[in-house]
Amino acid sequence: MRKYDAIIIGSGQAGTPLAKKLAEAGYKTALLEREFIGGTCINYGCTPTKTMIASARSAYLSKNSKYLGINTGSISVDFKKIVSRKDKIVRSFRENLETNLIKVKGLDILYGEASFITDKTLKLSSANKKDLLLTADKIFINAGSRPTIPAIKGIETINYLDSTSILDLKEIPEHLIIIGGSYIALEFGQMFRRFGSKITIVERSDQFLSGEDNDVAAELKIILEEEGLNILISSETKSLKKNENGSIIVTLNVKGKAKTIRGSHLLMAVGRTPNSESLNPEAAGLQTDEGRFFKVSNKLQTNIKGIFALGDIKGGPAFTHTSYNDHLVIIKNLLEEKDINIKNRMVPYCMFTDPQLGRIGLNEKQAISKKLKYKVALIKMDRVARAIETGDTRGLIKALVDTKTKQILGASVIGTEGGEIMTVLQMAMMGKVTYEEIRDGVFAHPTYSESLNNLFMTLDSK
Repeated sequence: MRKYDAIIIGSGQAGTPLAKKLAEAGYKTALLEREFIGGTCINYGCTPTKTMIASARSAYLSKNSKYLGINTGSISVDFKKIVSRKDKIVRSFRENLETNLIKVKGLDILYGEASFITDKTLKLSSANKKDLLLTADKIFINAGSRPTIPAIKGIETINYLDSTSILDLKEIPEHLIIIGGSYIALEFGQMFRRFGSKITIVERSDQFLSGEDNDVAAELKIILEEEGLNILISSETKSLKKNENGSIIVTLNVKGKAKTIRGSHLLMAVGRTPNSESLNPEAAGLQTDEGRFFKVSNKLQTNIKGIFALGDIKGGPAFTHTSYNDHLVIIKNLLEEKDINIKNRMVPYCMFTDPQLGRIGLNEKQAISKKLKYKVALIKMDRVARAIETGDTRGLIKALVDTKTKQILGASVIGTEGGEIMTVLQMAMMGKVTYEEIRDGVFAHPTYSESLNNLFMTLDSK
């Protein structure tokens, strides 16, 4: 039995900095990792996908440069080089993390599959090694999630892709069918379309991007369809079958009518499942919800004192920055004796389509459900000087403001660097800056953020 002051399960965006800071504070700490340091973000998520998306954007700009008076000639995609660049960056990020962690005194990095034996005892199993027994008064679970694979008739007969395995493709799909219509689906769909694939997106919901306002969702749908993505809504996948020539046959129910589509590859992008079952939570008496996410308090503690869950495995917004902030909540409460919690935490997000979709705070659907009194400021990107000058006027900026306090309730931004524009509005919300102060503020010209002057000028007549 190895005894520690703290054990962290998983080296994601909460686990890695948490392990380092606890060890540096004098805690004898063990960081347990099943596969690679860095978690999903660095190895299978943000880092590899955004690296490849950058290549796809370059292809798009090259093909559309005639509009700016630049003739590039024939454009070709070197997919092997794109994948090689992605792999190199992932390795670099991972190795840098590993190097920094190894230098931390009082921190043991142990590889293997962790599972609970009791509430404060863990077993660590790894191939060709004896099982280790570990114990600590404080255990932090940051074991993340994995792609959800739905139970569809015939799925066992085909070689489907998920958001991890698609990164290992050696060739560009001829026709990529994507089951699901959210972030993963749209980012991969647009990326491979720009590489040359035919793309069909199958979305079960009656509305495209149902969590967004209708006008925002419609704007992005038009943008993607103009690039050639075929987006099917109200479409339920009924069965999958492999054709004799190796292609995949997908049978759908589209608004009550049967439809069959054929593709060379199929990507499952219907959500994420927490990696909780392999941890044997029942042995520790840990409670999970219907989706097997750990139930936690506003301070991230599970129902067992001394055991905390951070990041995707606790449910809620599954973003890297959420996971990182979770570790800050723990550190401030544990080491700095603060009283921080995640209730009403402001969580932004950005979907890295091109143009990006950035969101912060409430959208109009949510404001209506809360029966708030608000005003809407909206401008299209074709009214933004910077967008016109750079040749990309796709998108819009939409913000909600409180009628009485004049503070910003939330914003949605579709545009080049939409996430950066959204962040400016988020900081205004954090500082309780009124829309009038932004409307009258002095911003550098010509920048995208300067357009916020014009955005809030639209409220002068309302």
